[in-house]
Amino acid sequence: MNRVTATELAEMLASEKPPRLLDVRQIEEHQFAALPNSRLIPLHELESRVEELRDWINESIIVYCHHGIRSAHAIGFLQMAGFKELRNLSGGIDAWSIEVDPTLPRY
Repeated sequence: MNRVTATELAEMLASEKPPRLLDVRQIEEHQFAALPNSRLIPLHELESRVEELRDWINESIIVYCHHGIRSAHAIGFLQMAGFKELRNLSGGIDAWSIEVDPTLPRY
């Protein structure tokens, strides 16, 4: 599985064509701390809501969760649904808080 570090993602987000961000955590987690411009679809809803992502099918997508486990499961499902440019945020949003933005609350 392709992975991206928080530092690499920060560089990608500053580029002219940043990747899409998919948050597969729970609503409460997203409300507490989230990456800017991310779309929230909790992992347990992904199968029933995958059509909401069809406009992203040919784009680069970074999937994230708290530590990278749920996002890995999401990537497996999305690959079966035909998505190709998927990467997992290694260490999840927790790594982002440590490596990139220490003002983002950790939990």
